[in-house]
Amino acid sequence: MFHPRLIGTALLGCLAFAGVPAQAYHHAAQPSADQARWNKSAQRVTIMRDKWGIPHVFGKSDADAVFGLMFAQAEDDFNRVEHNYINAMGRLAEVEGEAEIWRDLRMKMYITPAAMQAKYTASPAWLKKLMVSFADGLNFYLHTHPEVKPKLITHFEPWMALSFSEGSIGGDIEEIDLKDLEAFYGNKPQAVAMADTGFDPEPRGSNGFAIAPKLSKSGRALLLINPHTSFYFRPEVHVVSEEGLNAYGAVTWGQFFVYQGFNERAGWMHTSGGGDVIDEYLETIVERDGKVFYKYGSGEREMRAVPITLPYKTAGGMASKTVTAYFSHHGPVVRAGGGKWVAIKMMDEPLKALMQSYSRTKATSYKAFRQTMELRTNSSNNTVYADADGNIAYFHGNFHPKRDTRFDWVHPVDGSNPATEWQGLHAVKDTITVMNPATGWIQNTNAWPFRVAGTSSPLEKDYPKYMWSLPENARGLHAVRVLEHAKDVTLDSLIGLAYDNYLTAFEPLVASLLTAYDALPAGDPLKAQLAPQVAALRGWDLRYSVASVPTALAVYWGQAMVANAKAAANAKEVPVVDYIRDSITPQERLQALVRATARLEADFGTWRTPWGEINRFQRASGDISQQYDDAKPSLPIAFPSAVWGSLASFGMSAPQKTKRIYGDRGNSFVAVVEFGPRVRAKSILAGGNSANPASPHFADQAGMYSRGQFKDVLFYKDDIEKQLERKYHPGQ
Repeated sequence: MFHPRLIGTALLGCLAFAGVPAQAYHHAAQPSADQARWNKSAQRVTIMRDKWGIPHVFGKSDADAVFGLMFAQAEDDFNRVEHNYINAMGRLAEVEGEAEIWRDLRMKMYITPAAMQAKYTASPAWLKKLMVSFADGLNFYLHTHPEVKPKLITHFEPWMALSFSEGSIGGDIEEIDLKDLEAFYGNKPQAVAMADTGFDPEPRGSNGFAIAPKLSKSGRALLLINPHTSFYFRPEVHVVSEEGLNAYGAVTWGQFFVYQGFNERAGWMHTSGGGDVIDEYLETIVERDGKVFYKYGSGEREMRAVPITLPYKTAGGMASKTVTAYFSHHGPVVRAGGGKWVAIKMMDEPLKALMQSYSRTKATSYKAFRQTMELRTNSSNNTVYADADGNIAYFHGNFHPKRDTRFDWVHPVDGSNPATEWQGLHAVKDTITVMNPATGWIQNTNAWPFRVAGTSSPLEKDYPKYMWSLPENARGLHAVRVLEHAKDVTLDSLIGLAYDNYLTAFEPLVASLLTAYDALPAGDPLKAQLAPQVAALRGWDLRYSVASVPTALAVYWGQAMVANAKAAANAKEVPVVDYIRDSITPQERLQALVRATARLEADFGTWRTPWGEINRFQRASGDISQQYDDAKPSLPIAFPSAVWGSLASFGMSAPQKTKRIYGDRGNSFVAVVEFGPRVRAKSILAGGNSANPASPHFADQAGMYSRGQFKDVLFYKDDIEKQLERKYHPGQ
């Protein structure tokens, strides 16, 4: 069969983006008109840094506020701001080398400068102003900080904001597997295995709770904002203008909208995992006369062949590879399977996504927030909502393509059959939503949507199966339990609910272990070998703490079962925790405990090691990829991985080179908000707001984070003034 090939390799004398002159990306002497504009913008912006180093940015217009917000972000971590745009524009290999060319290819299949520039030109005037200010704020930072040496982007353009417009860490595009992409376009029969962390990957997602006035002590609506992301991916900010902008919360480095947060009247919390909104199409390929065609209906269509240049850094300079990427009308071809090529179709609306992402931060009522949903570009996230009018609501995403329910949309469908085409989008009113449920609460934990409000939840039978994609998880069961008995909820008790220390997943697991152990014959060697460990787990209340030995034993036992069951669970397409609960044998459960015991003894000298000695927080540098060291200072963390049903999440995704677990994903920015005539809120951030180890705000929240202790949010200017560290115009 015809196969795509790398069609060229050459050394480059400069950094270049596919099809775009290198000089378009590099800083030249700025005309005085730009500098004059920057200076005027800076004078219309005041940044107030509170005692935690959090920037409260005040601008006359929205555009001024965006200018100041970008400047403040660059002050705190220009490295991450630049990195996110290098990645978003498919230029990571130019900085990090050839290993990243397939990640770059994935991005360049969707993001090209010419396309983004055209979308910028077509943008409404109000959004253009914001995009200009986005670029101006970053360029002014570089102009006033000549000591900062960018890795690649020395001048930002307004259109670049459209390359990173939604807010999620990777968004939908990360569903394209890089190993498969390399195998297809690199003509490699087998992909390289991912590095093993030593632990099952921490679940990507978040928790959102909304409490109705009838369940709160104050009679006001409450909201929990609890994203589970990689640490330091989002800082805490506050951005205000005289045009109605007043948003507080977590902003993804380099973006000009608060992604998860609140304003003076409403709050929004996104949790990953809405409906099934990405589809794969099996394309039947025909090669003829040096061209590639694919069957469609009773005829054929020609594949669009697009050469994509992938520059990359080498020890001797710059080099590049050019790949011919193929596109059917469904989307880019990303892999092969069963003798066919597989094209992928997903949402590709960066302009509308940016409009929705920004507009919702200014929505101060349910009606206004609901109106932003009509743009229908929230494809990868659910939203939990609360407001000052006492409303609470849930949106299970708002981008849902209409599809023929005769087909199995979980697996690739026949691309030659016109009946598999998307048939427009579902109206928001026809999607899975909840508004002011009688139970008085809403929860989402990236789980089954038909339990979001207890007995007031939507019914599964009322929606097509493709409108939801994730099963129930242990966190979801835990959330329902803590909320169905909630009453007189305050900010502090909401924090207590969010950090409830019960580990739901171990209920059936420990019960099955005890059954397996008790069934052993008296003379079985395991009976004596495991007696003390089983006794510890038998007496455990399934609650974690830093002093708990059973927590450590259970987590290592669980991981030992997961490691053995991953392949089988993947083959059956079920979550691995569900598989070890339902499908492994009694002997496998017992042998996993043997392995867990051995590992704890090898690493820590005894299996009777308290959990807090193992599970630690450490921030040793401002690098994006953290390196952990058992010999360096760290703090004990009580809450474990969310995979075991912990609502608070702390997991390690970096390749493990240490004996201890050092969390780098999970609870990052967490906030609780009470709406009313005057907003009250508390928050905590992993480590601190600055990436500079020399800053007092590099790790000033680490101790509080380790204890689950929150700080008061300073939302009003008079409160900020009382705890002010610095007040200045950008560039001062």
